[in-house]
Amino acid sequence: MSHDPYAAIRLPAYRRYLGSLVAMTLATQMRGVAVGWQLYDLTGDPLALGLAGLAEALPFVAGALPAGHLADRRDRRALALGALVLLALCAAALAGLACRPGVAASGRVRWLYGIIAVSGVARTLLLPARWALATQLVPRALYPNAVAWRSGSWEAAAVLGPALGGVLYGAGGAGAVYLLDAGLMALAVALMWLVPRVARAEATASRGGWRGVLEGVAFVRGQPVLLGALSLDLFAVLFGGATALLPVFARDILHAGPAGLGALRAAPAVGAIATALVLAHRAPLERMGPALLASVALFGLAIAGFGLSTSLVASVALLAASGAADSVSVNIRGTLLQLLTPDHLMGRVSAVNQVFIGSSNEIGAFESGVAARLLGAVPAVVLGGMATLGVVGIVAWRVPALRRLGEAPVRA
Repeated sequence: MSHDPYAAIRLPAYRRYLGSLVAMTLATQMRGVAVGWQLYDLTGDPLALGLAGLAEALPFVAGALPAGHLADRRDRRALALGALVLLALCAAALAGLACRPGVAASGRVRWLYGIIAVSGVARTLLLPARWALATQLVPRALYPNAVAWRSGSWEAAAVLGPALGGVLYGAGGAGAVYLLDAGLMALAVALMWLVPRVARAEATASRGGWRGVLEGVAFVRGQPVLLGALSLDLFAVLFGGATALLPVFARDILHAGPAGLGALRAAPAVGAIATALVLAHRAPLERMGPALLASVALFGLAIAGFGLSTSLVASVALLAASGAADSVSVNIRGTLLQLLTPDHLMGRVSAVNQVFIGSSNEIGAFESGVAARLLGAVPAVVLGGMATLGVVGIVAWRVPALRRLGEAPVRA
């Protein structure tokens, strides 16, 4: 039977799901550009950018496992809707703050951190529920195709969102960005509302209390391939992520302004969406283990090169290359997660995945801010990229099952 690259998006419910994902991603990517530029403009301190990541990470890491348990015991669509409404209210609060020019800089910074923290709570509820909901909308045979389209849709929004946010910030200030952010979040809520309720498959009874919450952790610990793939992402992005420092590079090194920051934020997604489209139009990767390790190594090399670049064009190209490599990694991890995890554990295992991702992204942003304060932005990014290469070598050595993944079919 020939491979149908559009099989997943022929399903109306999954199209609405993707539409909600795209609208939210556009909004949050625009918001990221505006908040990052505002914070660095108000403080001039790269550590302030790292603290923003920490403000979002703390509620997320603390609450993700209970949220995953909730996603396995309650209506996943309803949980996602509630979280999207809370994110929309955060966007409205940012717009209101931007429309009050009399607020002192120190007070504005505190408000920004507070709203970021509430956004972290909303993401804590949203991500496990939304990820687990996807497995109810498509047949199991279409999981790899659905993951490729979800990744590609996210990356497409992550291309347009930062670019649009940078242009809008330069033309109309933060208020213009946050008003459009709020409108897009309202659209995300409406599209998720249109996703039909899906009857849950009969599930194995789960434990209550903390024993039930930790079932997802126990499952991941018993799957060496899955644990290895998640650990690889955690430490690679923890050390190699440079997103938090892009305002520093845009303003102080590349002298590119808000529009340049938007281009830098969009560049990884440009490479990622091109790669995701290629992956969606081809059969699933066979030797997933070597491909995963190679893609993360290329990510580290691209990040190190970006840290050394003093040209906006070269910087954009290197960040695009990092996004292309990351897209392969995201596709493989997402496919493994959905193939290996039973539905009754999907919310909790997705929460474990999101803890790994949240730790690497937001806590990695804090690590980047601290390293930039101590070493300077350029050494922090270059050393982070090289540390990522070390992580790849350690994981390849310590997790031989991941290194050999693809020599036999993946089974749940």
